[in-house]
Amino acid sequence: MAKAARLDEPATKDIDEVARALGADVDKGLTSQEASRRLSESGPNELRASPQTPTWRRILSQFQDPLIYLLLAAIAIALIAWAIEGRDGWPVDAIVIATIVLLNAVLGYLQEAKAANAVAALARMTAATSAVVRDGQSLRVPSAELVCGDLLVLGEGDAVGADARLIQATSLRVQEASLTGESEAVLKDAATLQDCAALGDRLDMVFKGTAVAQGTGRAVVTATGMDTEMGAIAEMLEATAQEPTPLEKEVGRIGRMLGIAVVIIAVVVMGTILLISDIRSAADVITVLLLGVSLAVAAVPEGLPAILSVVLALGVQRMAKHNAIVKNLSSVETLGSASVICSDKTGTLTRAEMTIERVITASGSSRVTGVGYAPQGRVEHKGVELEPGALREEHIVVLSGGSLAGNADLRQGPDGQWEIQGDPTEAAFLVAERKLGVTGRRERRFERIGEIPFTSERKMMSTIERDHEHGDEVVLITKGAPDVLLDRCTRARVGMDAVVLDGSLRARILADVETLSDAALRTLAVAYRPLGPEEDPLITEALERDLVFVGTVGIIDPPREEAAVAIREARRAGIRVIMITGDHPRTAVRIATDLGIVESGATALTGIEIDGLDDAAFAEAVRTTSVYARVAPAHKLRIVDALQADGNVVAMTGDGVNDAPALRSADIGIAMGVTGTEVTKEAAKMILVDDNFATIVAAVREGRAIFDDIRKFLRYLLSSNMGEVLTVFLGVVGAGVIGLTGSGEAVVLPLLATQILWINLITDSGPALAMGVDPPVDDVMARRPRRPTERVIDVRMWAGVIQIGAVMAAMTLLTIDIHLPGGLIEGTHDLANARTAGFTVLVFAQLFNCFNARSETTSAFSHLFVNPWLWGAIALSVLLQVAVVHLDFLNLAFGTVPLAVDQWLVCAAMASVVLWFSELRKLVKRARGR
Repeated sequence: MAKAARLDEPATKDIDEVARALGADVDKGLTSQEASRRLSESGPNELRASPQTPTWRRILSQFQDPLIYLLLAAIAIALIAWAIEGRDGWPVDAIVIATIVLLNAVLGYLQEAKAANAVAALARMTAATSAVVRDGQSLRVPSAELVCGDLLVLGEGDAVGADARLIQATSLRVQEASLTGESEAVLKDAATLQDCAALGDRLDMVFKGTAVAQGTGRAVVTATGMDTEMGAIAEMLEATAQEPTPLEKEVGRIGRMLGIAVVIIAVVVMGTILLISDIRSAADVITVLLLGVSLAVAAVPEGLPAILSVVLALGVQRMAKHNAIVKNLSSVETLGSASVICSDKTGTLTRAEMTIERVITASGSSRVTGVGYAPQGRVEHKGVELEPGALREEHIVVLSGGSLAGNADLRQGPDGQWEIQGDPTEAAFLVAERKLGVTGRRERRFERIGEIPFTSERKMMSTIERDHEHGDEVVLITKGAPDVLLDRCTRARVGMDAVVLDGSLRARILADVETLSDAALRTLAVAYRPLGPEEDPLITEALERDLVFVGTVGIIDPPREEAAVAIREARRAGIRVIMITGDHPRTAVRIATDLGIVESGATALTGIEIDGLDDAAFAEAVRTTSVYARVAPAHKLRIVDALQADGNVVAMTGDGVNDAPALRSADIGIAMGVTGTEVTKEAAKMILVDDNFATIVAAVREGRAIFDDIRKFLRYLLSSNMGEVLTVFLGVVGAGVIGLTGSGEAVVLPLLATQILWINLITDSGPALAMGVDPPVDDVMARRPRRPTERVIDVRMWAGVIQIGAVMAAMTLLTIDIHLPGGLIEGTHDLANARTAGFTVLVFAQLFNCFNARSETTSAFSHLFVNPWLWGAIALSVLLQVAVVHLDFLNLAFGTVPLAVDQWLVCAAMASVVLWFSELRKLVKRARGR
């Protein structure tokens, strides 16, 4: 095959010239090997992204933070102090702080890499695909793998994957607003243009980034990637920074607020120490400065943004495993706030498997058990399987006749699942016929020799069959709308005979049809007529006369059992479920009632009725109506806008290309993964892999759980850091009360700068991240949706943060007092020992606080062992604390001394007070909440 060449102005060249220039085969497409070769030469069919940041720059960026600048300043201060003191030994403080800076950088880099990998995996899951012909076979490939010369197959709802020259177009209309700004879809024509034309007038071309609104076509790819018209526009665009999500903005605001507050506190603490202490040397001043810097660094949870990204990314990955692909991390925030879910009916709330439920003939009626395409069930009359007789014979003719007058196919796949090819309504006859057990006989008996196809105008379809059981007699079998079919009938089948269809019998049949319609069943009737030997079976519609009416079936698309459970769960969570469908109002209300969306007796609002309402009346109707029927895509958009104007956070499902505007307008646009078009998938924020409503509710539950996890680690980090700040501040202010001033040192501190940084290192990373993947402790679906204006950290949480922090500080300082001579409680240990004990209590208190922070009201002992990651992080932190207390080189670095066993027990007991205090708070809250 010839090598693809760059082709200028393909719109003005005939298709043969285009094919020759690009080495294309307009019948069989490229070979797979040739396509792979071209892909390796030209690269992927993608617009050029901003260059990937090299690893060394990403590592360096970990040091580009005001808090890191403070630590670097602390290192400089420590080195100055070491130099002033005569460079005696190693500059331990500077080495320790530098080590902590490096460890923080490594942790930050690993967390960012984890989040980036998760986002990249999601991008691969939601990558667009295109239909092509390769090796003479139609297949779908990722649009990124399209190459020049590929033969594109275009259909309604497809996103055009590359610029291409049309070779065939049937009623093909393409929406090019994204490229040209033209609001109306453009009718395409494969005829070659005579002259160069403006982009919007190149009717024989389709372009990357546009969407097929209607019709079908085939085209040869002429440009990919940055060589496309969309690529030319991308060249002119400046890179824009991604707008932070509301959650990211709030976390950033909290960080800035804390930073300012802590700098003020650090200055106050340093000033207080300098005023009340007996400063004797420059080294004492530097000690105070180091403490102030360390306090400022420790008080601000600098790992918040990285942990937030990781938690969101891991949560989105969990959603993907449960068939809900969220395309960007920020949508998780919105999911947890969803107050209304607007859902399609077919395939989402129902099985999308048309099922015959009732059959009515002249001798009586029956009920067909079982749902779906699996032929499991039976045909019953008054609860008993049909027995031989007139009723069974009539039913055989109805179900076998309906199976003959159709083109569907029912087969069992290799995995044992039953699947259909063709129209689902026609397949319903095949399934019911198998339940009656007469399929084999019908297949042997009849041979098709002609067909009169279905049209929406005729509302019927007929086939002409040769009956091998009756001397190869030719018979016409017709299936269609009962009222239309009845007009063409002159007789009716009763048992084995055909009787005259008089007025009373006709009225009875119409009453039967009305009974089925009242039950929200779709009705179809079956009739037949033996053709005389003089009739030409090739004559079409003229044959459909003097038919023998056999019977009527009632068909339903059965609701999904799991959808009813999910709707109950949604209503329990304060989420309103709305059904929007193009189906008949009676059918819509029946399904909505069966699923529990509305109560019995409710009504649906139709598209025609919506058009008759002004904005005020429609806004009022939207507040009370939960079923919409016979609606168009434009109505969907109006419903979404009205719900949002009323203060709701709206999730909206869609599958067709015309649903894209409503999906974009909704807070959470949800595309169907199975039946959805590429256009709707691109417009949506979430894709349902299984088209199942229950998956939406499960995703909302996961979104709420993720938001709870974010609140957990925020509660933990802020209260723990508050404990550090209050410990140092109160320890300095109340040094005389707890016996710190009697140690003989010029500058007496409850904690050393390096100890504060150590606490920050071992408690702010692993435990916080483990809490971010904590399984739900509270019932997240037992509360109403979160309001978009509600703060992540509200007044109640701030109160808890301050209270827990105060208890941590009190227990830490009390432990120091217990060990030191003087103070409130007389002790016998020196300052180093007392400080080590207080240091250990503060670490353990923060680890106990992990369990407190998992819920605002639920006991820490509830679901205690459901998070192995949290237990692992706590165990590692405990081991590191034991090491810093008992290893000689760490004693030197952090100013610690070994503790006796009884001292460890005292430390653990004092630290546990944080847990018991929190349990008491929760008990009071639960009592007030009853």
